[in-house]
Amino acid sequence: MNRELEYMFVQCARVWIPDAEDVWKSAELIKDYKNGDASLQLTLEDGTNIEHKLDPKTKNLPHLRNPDILVGENDLTALSYLHEPAVLHNLKVRFIDSKLIYTYCGIVLVAINPYETLPIYGTDIINAYSGQNMGDMDPHIFAVAEEAYKQMARDERNQSIIVSGESGAGKTVSAKYAMRYFATVSGSASEANVEEKVLASNPIMEAIGNAKTTRNDNSSRFGKYIEIGFDNRYRIIGANMRTYLLEKSRVVFQADEERNYHIFYQLCASAKLPEFKNLRLSTANDFLYTRQGRSPVIDGVDDSKELCTTRHAFTLLGINESYQMGLFQVLAAILHLGNVEIKEKDSDSSLIAPNNRHLTAFCELVGVTYKDMSQWLCHRKLKTATETYIKPLSRLQATNARDALSKHIYAKLFSWIVEHVNKALVTSIKQHSFIGVLDIYGFETFEINSFEQFCINYANEKLQQQFNMHVFKLEQEEYMKEQIPWTLIDFYDNQPCINLIEAKMGILDLLDEECKMPKGSDDSWAQKLYNTHLKTCCLFEKPRMSNRAFIIQHFADKVEYQCDGFLEKNKDTVNEEQINVLKASKKFHLLMELFQDEEKATSPTGQAPGTGGRTRLSIKPDKSRETSSKEHKKTVGCQFRNSLQMLMETLNATTPHYVRCIKPNDFKLAFSFDPKRAVQQLRACGVLETIRISAAGFPSRWTYQEFFSRYRVLMKQKDVLPDKKLTCKHVLERLVEDQDKYQFGKTKIFFRAGQVAYLEKLRADKLRAACIRIQKTIRCWLARKKYLRKRSAAITIQRFTRGYQARCLAKFMRLTQAATVIQKYQRMYVEKKRYRKKQAAALAMQTILRAYMARQKYQALLREHKAVIIQKRIRGWLARCWYKRCLEAIVYLQCCIRRMRAKRELKKLKIEARSVEHFKKLNKGMENKIMQLQRKIDEQNKDNRLISEKLVGLESSYAVEGERMRSELSQLRGVEEDARNKAIQVSSLLEELEKLRKELSVTQQEKKTLEEWAQTYRSEMEKMVSELKDQNGSLKKEKDDLNRLIQEQSQQMTEKMTRAIAEETHQLETDLNEERSRYQNLLSEHLRLEEKYDDLKEEMARSSNIKPGHRRTDSTHSSNESEYTYNSEYTEMEEGSRAGDDVTRGMDTSLTLKLQKRVTELEQEKQSLRDELENKEDQFQRARARDDAEFRKARGAELEYESLKRQELESENKKLRHDLAEMRRSLLGNTAAGAGAPGSPAYKVLLDQLNASCEELEVRKEEVLILRSQLVSQKEAMHHKETMTEPSVFAEDVNKLKDADELKQAYVGLKDTNRLLEHQLQTQRRTYENETESLRGELQNVKEENNRQQQLLAQNLQLPPEARIEASLQHEITRLTNENLEFMANDPAASQEARVIILRRMVDLMEQLEKQDRTIRKLKKQLKVYSKRIGEMGAGQTEGQTSPGQMVEEPIHPVNIPRREKDFQGMLEYKREDEMKLVKNLILELKPRGVAVNLIPGLPAYILFMCLRHADYLNDDQKVRTLLTSTINSIKKILKKRGDDFETVSFWLANTCRFLHCLKQYSGDEAFMKHNTQRQNEHCLSNFDLAEYRQVISDLAIQIYQQLIKCMENILQPMIVSGMLEHETIQGVSGVKPTGLRKRTSSIADEGTYTLDSILRQLNAFHSIMCQHGTDPELIKQVVKQLFYIIGAVTLNNLLLRKDMCSWSKGMQIRYNVSQLEEWLRDKGLMTCGAKETLEPLIQAAQLLQVKKKTDEDAEAICSMCQALTTAQIVKVLNLYTPVNEFEERVSVAFIRTIQTRLRDRCESPQLLMDTKMIYPVTFPFSPSCVALETIQIPGSLNLAFLTRV
Repeated sequence: MNRELEYMFVQCARVWIPDAEDVWKSAELIKDYKNGDASLQLTLEDGTNIEHKLDPKTKNLPHLRNPDILVGENDLTALSYLHEPAVLHNLKVRFIDSKLIYTYCGIVLVAINPYETLPIYGTDIINAYSGQNMGDMDPHIFAVAEEAYKQMARDERNQSIIVSGESGAGKTVSAKYAMRYFATVSGSASEANVEEKVLASNPIMEAIGNAKTTRNDNSSRFGKYIEIGFDNRYRIIGANMRTYLLEKSRVVFQADEERNYHIFYQLCASAKLPEFKNLRLSTANDFLYTRQGRSPVIDGVDDSKELCTTRHAFTLLGINESYQMGLFQVLAAILHLGNVEIKEKDSDSSLIAPNNRHLTAFCELVGVTYKDMSQWLCHRKLKTATETYIKPLSRLQATNARDALSKHIYAKLFSWIVEHVNKALVTSIKQHSFIGVLDIYGFETFEINSFEQFCINYANEKLQQQFNMHVFKLEQEEYMKEQIPWTLIDFYDNQPCINLIEAKMGILDLLDEECKMPKGSDDSWAQKLYNTHLKTCCLFEKPRMSNRAFIIQHFADKVEYQCDGFLEKNKDTVNEEQINVLKASKKFHLLMELFQDEEKATSPTGQAPGTGGRTRLSIKPDKSRETSSKEHKKTVGCQFRNSLQMLMETLNATTPHYVRCIKPNDFKLAFSFDPKRAVQQLRACGVLETIRISAAGFPSRWTYQEFFSRYRVLMKQKDVLPDKKLTCKHVLERLVEDQDKYQFGKTKIFFRAGQVAYLEKLRADKLRAACIRIQKTIRCWLARKKYLRKRSAAITIQRFTRGYQARCLAKFMRLTQAATVIQKYQRMYVEKKRYRKKQAAALAMQTILRAYMARQKYQALLREHKAVIIQKRIRGWLARCWYKRCLEAIVYLQCCIRRMRAKRELKKLKIEARSVEHFKKLNKGMENKIMQLQRKIDEQNKDNRLISEKLVGLESSYAVEGERMRSELSQLRGVEEDARNKAIQVSSLLEELEKLRKELSVTQQEKKTLEEWAQTYRSEMEKMVSELKDQNGSLKKEKDDLNRLIQEQSQQMTEKMTRAIAEETHQLETDLNEERSRYQNLLSEHLRLEEKYDDLKEEMARSSNIKPGHRRTDSTHSSNESEYTYNSEYTEMEEGSRAGDDVTRGMDTSLTLKLQKRVTELEQEKQSLRDELENKEDQFQRARARDDAEFRKARGAELEYESLKRQELESENKKLRHDLAEMRRSLLGNTAAGAGAPGSPAYKVLLDQLNASCEELEVRKEEVLILRSQLVSQKEAMHHKETMTEPSVFAEDVNKLKDADELKQAYVGLKDTNRLLEHQLQTQRRTYENETESLRGELQNVKEENNRQQQLLAQNLQLPPEARIEASLQHEITRLTNENLEFMANDPAASQEARVIILRRMVDLMEQLEKQDRTIRKLKKQLKVYSKRIGEMGAGQTEGQTSPGQMVEEPIHPVNIPRREKDFQGMLEYKREDEMKLVKNLILELKPRGVAVNLIPGLPAYILFMCLRHADYLNDDQKVRTLLTSTINSIKKILKKRGDDFETVSFWLANTCRFLHCLKQYSGDEAFMKHNTQRQNEHCLSNFDLAEYRQVISDLAIQIYQQLIKCMENILQPMIVSGMLEHETIQGVSGVKPTGLRKRTSSIADEGTYTLDSILRQLNAFHSIMCQHGTDPELIKQVVKQLFYIIGAVTLNNLLLRKDMCSWSKGMQIRYNVSQLEEWLRDKGLMTCGAKETLEPLIQAAQLLQVKKKTDEDAEAICSMCQALTTAQIVKVLNLYTPVNEFEERVSVAFIRTIQTRLRDRCESPQLLMDTKMIYPVTFPFSPSCVALETIQIPGSLNLAFLTRV
């Protein structure tokens, strides 16, 4: 021991030390503890160093902390160190960190109230716990309920669940959930609704017995024990309730922040209802009894809705409306009674004012007189031996009497309700066993404790004694079972405390005795207690400062009780006269029922009632209401002691299960843990006592295999022996020196407390040392590897560096040489370039200079030359000017001189004239002149004669010339005129030139201005252009961005639309699957009801001694009318069986009618679901059609054009057919010889047709030209639209042509247009010629066709009428085919459309022909039947009246249907009386295994269909219906008989599907005949449409599929958890943690344990059997998908409910197992069936266990990874994550909150578990068979020799 202590109390060891606030604090040792040390050096978690001194007397060391891997365990007994701080810490970690409210403590379930609604009580959770062992799942109230239910069924022993705890701890809720579990899993008959009634009692009892307290909003103020009865099949048949200690004082008094019972507030909240108007109620604040607590409302509770729930529960339990209103009247009367004001008359008397409103209401409600009630509320009657006195009561006494009456009425009402609830829950069926649920108060201790707390603690003492004895008994049984030596465990026995209370002269005995004393009081009773027990009992004490109290040392704590009020509460008196007044009520029958057994005297002593106070009434558990008066005189304490004794006897006769409810805090805060309150309750409820008892023995227990697996690391190789038990013994002897610390049992090793922690520390140290060694080796290897890498890298770097340097040097030298050469050539080039530049510059300068000098010289010469010219001109001008001036001056002088001389001459002449001389001189001169003139005249005359002669000679020539000259003159005149005009024009031009010169000057000025402005503008424009370019660049960039954005948006919109369409399609598919699922669930429900009805019939048949082979009635069959038809026919054949059925039906007509009504409702719902399914499918098709319509819109133009063509072709064909008909009529009217002669009608018709064809041809030509011109224009428009970037108008373009290039382009365009028009013209001409030629050919063809038709018509006229029709149709098909083929040859572009038209017409004609053939065959068969019937009825007269020719003519001309007769047509004939033999041999007695192995798959289906074909061939409707009905019913019967046999169910699923496919394949529908051969098409059904039966058979296949899934699930269910979770597929990865009393299944594969290989083998078996039976591959895929969903769902659900499975190593195991399942899918080729996707939640859960869980990045990765898991599932896995070794870390609370925050916006269901009962809706895709019916051979082993091949 000292060695172990020294080993455990070392540095860094963690211990628990006491603390005033947290009760216990964790600390860590700073240095090792040595024996003899007086103190320990510790460090707290906050870093504070303290010195913990040890007790010098005991030297007890502080409690050690458990290893971290044991913290948070499901079972407290799994802790190595079992003590109070370990228990408290484990509960706190589970409650706060993991949000787990349930924890095992041995056989006790500790439930902590979370004060929050948790999603862990749904039906899915119930199903998950159903059938599981208690230790295999996480702690839960359902696990306790399942354990009780299982032990009841297994051990056939009654069970009880004891739920205890203080107020607000959750007792009522826990009991409610336990009862809900029993109601769900018991499978009681739904007709009785017993489980609903049991659950309905809860809201009633909560309304009348629960109230709000300071600790709980729904606190039960009474104790109750409910016995739930079960029959021999362990189904609920009824229940019975017992109540204890109703708190009557709450009716009249409530403390602050408390309420009265809920029912009062529910009534007040509903006071405005019309039916409550007579109750005269108002709000709760208006009544004394409901306003004292000043808290009339509970947050989150609607009292009016709660009243509706209560009333519904009353109705469900059979309490009708009248009784309910009576109950509400009594409750309202109590409220009014409390408001009755009693006034003080004097000190000893009181009175009630007359016409008190509330007392009046009370009297009216209960039906009593106001006078009597007011009288006896203020008075009481005293009786003596001789006289009777009426004594007035003081105001206080009257008030107490009023309150006592109210309490008494409410207690009676409570008792009446409980009694009627029990009546409603009672059953006439014999009870086989029961499970009792005890919901009772826990240990209570307050500042002031009175009679109520005394009774409660007394009951808890009794329960604790029973609990201790049970725990000790279980420990003893375990030790004896394992055959280990054991000694009596010392545990606390509270029998002395119980004796102190209930023994003779005990506290209760003395209290009853004091109550019988006339002057007994609380003080005298206290003195008796002191005198009797103070010195004799150590558990009884007297307070130092009080003489009216006493102290009892209970098992939980010391409690001080105040004696005030004990006597009065024990007496529980009420005024007898008040009771008599109430009993005298004649109007209110319910009140009479309440008080009909009331005694005349209720007080044993006749004392006046006391002060009231907090009293409770014990309700008798007896069912009988007739009791003796002596029992009524018992005190409350005596009654409670007796009822408690009966309860203990009941509990001792059952197997108890314990639930201890803990209240975590007093403020109702969600998930808030107060250690002080928790420890107080743990001590009070006995949990710590359980721990102490376990710790006193061997609390830790391991199997040898688990111990070996866990502590293999502590063993050496030589220690490992083949016998693991012997190996464990040797190892323990070596590791633990003290052999008293362990014991070896038969199958387990038992350890004392602390030993597992010691072994865990050894294991951890060994692993740590191994880890250190591994780390050392790995680090050495890594360091050496790193060094070698560095060395190699250094050498490599050096090598490459040196090489690089050498290369750099060589490169430098090469570069230097190259640089030198480059420099040389560069310098040369530079110098040469410089020289050339200089030379060129010099030459340029010389050239420029010389040119400049030349230009200067030239300019000088030019200037000199121009100066000379100017000088010459100037000088000439000056000379001319001087000359003109001189000339003018000279002339002027000459004129002046001549004028002066003339004047002088004139004067002389004037003087001479005046003289004769003058005249003489003048005449002399004149004569000379005249002579001279005469001579001149002669000469002139002579000249004139010569001239005249010349003129005469030349006159003629001159005339001609004159004429010419005149013409020239006229011309010259015109020229002159032109010249004149030109002169004028020149003058005007000169003027205009002058103007232009002026304008030129102005323009030049403006030009200069404009040039300046242009220069400025150019600079500005350049600047603006640069800016615009920049803006353009930015705009282009923005444009590109916008284009990209538009493209992205368009792409996003496209993707969005695609996603929306996909989502809509997915939603439609989901809705379709949901409708299918609902429909298939209804089918399964329908099947269940049918089976149930069959069972009931069989039971009734057995009870009526009817033979088991009787026929079932119609209600057991399908709803299809054919089944009823068959049943009716069959019942006509078997009268005896029908009579037996009538007797059976008469025995339980109501049940039969109810079942039939239910079946009818299911059928209607089935039909509605089928309609909804069809609507969903129509919606799906319409959605798909919308998508197709959108796709077809893109091809609208082409389709319109094609439709136009088709219409034209159809019109032409119609016209040709019309012409052909006219031709035929004309030809039929004449003889064959003259039909084709000219002038004949046929010839005229032909000519008319030819003319019409020519006219039609012309019209077609015009239409073609118009259409082609339109097409060309559209084509050009389209071409123009494609080639031109901007739209423009031609006229505007012509106006805009400003240069030659544009004119050239326009000219080229016109030329192209002309060329195009010429080409079109030529094309039209060629087309015209071709059409002319074709029309000529068509004309010739028409002539030939005319002749041919004439010949054919002549031939057809010679045929019989039937063959004539067929030949005409055949000729018409041939003609139209040839005609359209010729049309296709002429117009290849329309070949595809023409071919489609031809095919359609051919198909239509063939369909018409086939329909006519079928109609004729059907009519012939009907005619045969009718003729047969007529012959049987004596149709001789009909034959006599009918001519022989008519009788012979019918068979002579049958329809000419070519048919090749064969030996076997694929039909089987049987007689009607052999039908039952057929069904019996082929269905009922067929062994699937032999058929599946030796014969072809689906043989029974083929045989049945071949028989059905023959019935259809015979047109026998009755035979078809009876065969199908008997087949369906026989399959149902065989499935009911052998529904648990997988091979049978699989076989008939395959055959039913094959039969369904045969009905479709040979139905004649085109959709199912695509893959048929010609021979198979000939085998189609011809007379009956079996679509309705296909639906019935499809429903049957769905039922078989669901039965198959159920069968496979039952086989796989036991394997899944063991194989997928518990079994270690990878050995050694996960270790086994220590477990507590609730042992789980070991993960070590023992014999009989299922492994993953077991699952794979079973899957292989399933797959191979289905393949052998010929199941459709698509159906196999659906089956596998469903199986994998079940595997994934069951595995994930168990993972979510098992804390020990949530570890890193288990995640690796799960992923490996899933990979093996995927490999199986890959091997079987089933990867595409969707099975892998069903495992995705499980895969993500396994990944979640393995990923890192620390940082925010890890949280983000988890959120993105776990898409298939809900938020609740992710948080649950993180909360359950448990390290298996010390090297793993727990998930922090902050990280879990981060995950919850990130997943807050997810829209998902809050459901935690997956629905394992969900079945995917099954579909049966059509799978045609390639097996020819005529090739099928029937083996003799089937005993079907009575079938005949046809």
